[in-house]
Amino acid sequence: MPTSTPPRAVLFDIDGTLVDSNYVHIAAWSRAFVEIGVGVASWRVHRSIGMDGSLLIDSLLEGESDDLKERAQELHTKYYRESSGQLAAFAGARDLVRRVGAGEAVVVLATSAPEDELAMLREVLDVDEHVSAVTSSEDVGTAKPRPDIVAVALEKAGVAADDAVFIGDTIWDAEACVDAGVRFVGVRSGGVSEAELRDAGAAAVYDDVADLLDRLDESLLANI
Repeated sequence: MPTSTPPRAVLFDIDGTLVDSNYVHIAAWSRAFVEIGVGVASWRVHRSIGMDGSLLIDSLLEGESDDLKERAQELHTKYYRESSGQLAAFAGARDLVRRVGAGEAVVVLATSAPEDELAMLREVLDVDEHVSAVTSSEDVGTAKPRPDIVAVALEKAGVAADDAVFIGDTIWDAEACVDAGVRFVGVRSGGVSEAELRDAGAAAVYDDVADLLDRLDESLLANI
């Protein structure tokens, strides 16, 4: 059911939500872990995607040295960049951002991606003219599932938590939004089930942003 008062800001996660990138990240991390000689099952990597990078490494490489963790981060960056040609905007992603941006709501790309990755994602999305503000890993010390990046996005949008809706694809997005007091709408395109997204706090769940766009008039983004 749509909210009676449309949001004044829509905060979009990028990885796994607007851009099909989660599995590129998984492959890059998995390759990095193999190279440093630490076996990490791919399913565990997948479950951690969307989490702050430092938290991801600390979780998956628990007990390993800081030097080894730093090397894994460097290798992930290298292999992700090499695979950037595989990145693609999801169907409906550009149209949804344009539709929201054409209304009165402020559009914020609320991501904790490093600046180099963010540049690639923004090039793939090609919607900068419809975006009012962007966050990155430079804005916070530690990102999702902590609410800091959501708080920064709200500040950049100039709205209170009650006046925003966040669109994301992971339980880490949901948990950050719950802590920040922001309504969260989930999409399954990142590989997380509807049940898990709802359990983490999603008010509604769609297959992907194309599905959300098709049903926009019955969503929390209605009348924007």
